[in-house]
Amino acid sequence: MENNISKDLKLSIRVNGHITAREIRLINSAGDMVGVTSVATAINMARDAGLDLVEISPNAAPPVCKIMDYGKYKYELQKKAQEAKRKQKVVETKEIKLRPNIAEGDYQVKLRNANKFIAEGDKVRVSLMFRGREIAHSDIGIALMDRLKKDLELNAKIEVEPKFEGRQIFMVVVPKV
Repeated sequence: MENNISKDLKLSIRVNGHITAREIRLINSAGDMVGVTSVATAINMARDAGLDLVEISPNAAPPVCKIMDYGKYKYELQKKAQEAKRKQKVVETKEIKLRPNIAEGDYQVKLRNANKFIAEGDKVRVSLMFRGREIAHSDIGIALMDRLKKDLELNAKIEVEPKFEGRQIFMVVVPKV
């Protein structure tokens, strides 16, 4: 029941004749500890059972090997990797754009959206764009960013403080851990 060598190298799991140690700690197919045996003896026991000898813990001294169906073992490892990937949360960066002369109702909507994004675990990049001669009144923009920062401080912390970048001010807000 020797499996494809190229797949074994990708997964770095040694099976049957590819086990390099002279002696191994053997676990039989029922899960019982057999003890320390030679690799040849263990491979013969695995063949008699119609299964494979799979190296479970290569870093142990001596390495731990188990008599099992290698295809089934590979399938279980794949399922575990998929489950771990599924549970992983990818942090997205959401952006909220403001203007220096924003109306109160619009500000509240932007604030509510920022709080919603932060509650979902996402980063929020807040940018305030100046057009034309509005840049002369940058103090209004800075005051607006400070107000937003104060309004978000309950459930978020500032990752990047408000700073100018060309004709806009931006800051990055992340959820509190």
